[in-house]
Amino acid sequence: MKKTMKHLLVLSTAALLTTALAACGSSSNSNTSNNTAATNGASSNQSTNANANKPADGDIPTLVWWTIGGQIPANFDKAIAAMNAYTAEKIGVKVDVKVASWGDWDTKINTIVNTGEPFDIMFTNNGKYNQQVNMGAFADLTDLVQSESPDLYNLIPQKVWDGTKVGGKIYSVPTYKDSSLTQYWVFNDSYVQKYKIDTASIKSLKDLDKPFHDMKAGEGKSFYPLSLTQGDGFNGFFNNFDDMTLGLPPIGVKVDDASRKVVSVLENQDVMDGLKLLHKWYQDGIVNPDAPTKTEADKARPFFAAQAFPGAEATWQINEGVAKYDMFPVFGPIYTTSTIQGSLNAISANSKYKKEALKYLQLVNTDPKLRNMLAFGEPGVDFNNVDGEKVVERTTDTWPLAAYTQGTFFDLAVTKGAPVDQWEQVRKLNDQAISSTSLGFALDISKVGTEVANTKAVWDKYRYELMTGASDPEKMVPKILSELKAAGMDTIMKAAQEQIDNYFK
Repeated sequence: MKKTMKHLLVLSTAALLTTALAACGSSSNSNTSNNTAATNGASSNQSTNANANKPADGDIPTLVWWTIGGQIPANFDKAIAAMNAYTAEKIGVKVDVKVASWGDWDTKINTIVNTGEPFDIMFTNNGKYNQQVNMGAFADLTDLVQSESPDLYNLIPQKVWDGTKVGGKIYSVPTYKDSSLTQYWVFNDSYVQKYKIDTASIKSLKDLDKPFHDMKAGEGKSFYPLSLTQGDGFNGFFNNFDDMTLGLPPIGVKVDDASRKVVSVLENQDVMDGLKLLHKWYQDGIVNPDAPTKTEADKARPFFAAQAFPGAEATWQINEGVAKYDMFPVFGPIYTTSTIQGSLNAISANSKYKKEALKYLQLVNTDPKLRNMLAFGEPGVDFNNVDGEKVVERTTDTWPLAAYTQGTFFDLAVTKGAPVDQWEQVRKLNDQAISSTSLGFALDISKVGTEVANTKAVWDKYRYELMTGASDPEKMVPKILSELKAAGMDTIMKAAQEQIDNYFK
């Protein structure tokens, strides 16, 4: 794994998972104890909550929950109604699930926060969370989560709760899952067999060059081995840099840098070498020409990169109609503050139902029946139980909600075809994960909010073309850096260095 990390450090960088052997012992102990508590908590919750917390007057609050997902299927309302019937009986709460599409989520969530549109629960992540907290969008849950949802609080390891803190306070419920990051590369097995691709020998971006060109030569001009969208680009490209939850890839700290020096990431030679290779692939027709404007990924891609965990290919195979995907890890597992903040559910500062929202999130995280309905859809239509609530067989690929955004994986059924111990393997990845040297630190942007907003606007203007290989990095990077500096990049880096030095002194 160390060898793999070195290769990636040489080539590129991306921001999802990271490692640190120093944390393994404590992480393991923490996870073990908390998971035991989680198991006990789940049992306790199911037994005690069955008749608890029901509104005495029969008035059932309905929470608005904004999340992310795909196209809404015809049976969506019926499936949500089934969930609501269950949770109304269980804890006296219902939800109105509102789904922003993958391509629209970024804009939609910004609009909701900026305009003050009412909501109760919102999915957010490391790219937005810090800024949204500083805008006052989310409720301080530091004390409330312990008093109103103790089973939920005990379920999640303290390290993961700490990773959500901004200014020492908890403003969201982290999704406890593959909370450390492991980056995988995934090939459609039909091409692996056809072009005799030795996936075991692939350790770096350069190692992808030959199989990509072999596939291109064999499949023809209109075939693109590396099909990218504007949102992701090459997923995981900046993994070697901890972004301190800033959500701005051009600024970061090398994950293994003991001095924790804040650097201009695009000026790193390894990053430039990776960008040049990506641009060459674009010019060679390896990357689809519409990548900078494409918002939704194709199904059955020949190759893709993703943050994942053992058994994830079983879901991808169903969703994308592929007989077999071959996936292998290339980076991690590693904990950074941003990996922990990769999936969060925050509660509106203006919600009338903060306690109810916490009770609902507690049930999501401790009740397998609700968890499976949220993740898989309508029972008997979208999925069937194979082994109680432990194993399910999905019968459709149209359920739109993204399971990784909702709650822990550790009360979720495995999909038939995935390893039955899939979630135990994920838990072991978390236990084995090393830590970024900056783990626990989250940048306070309250005094550089204008500079952060302005630099993000610059990055958003150019990142689609840069991260899909459409533009020449040797020309584009200097232009981006010039505009970033004019927008306040140096001010942010200076503030970040001062804060990180003070945090770890």
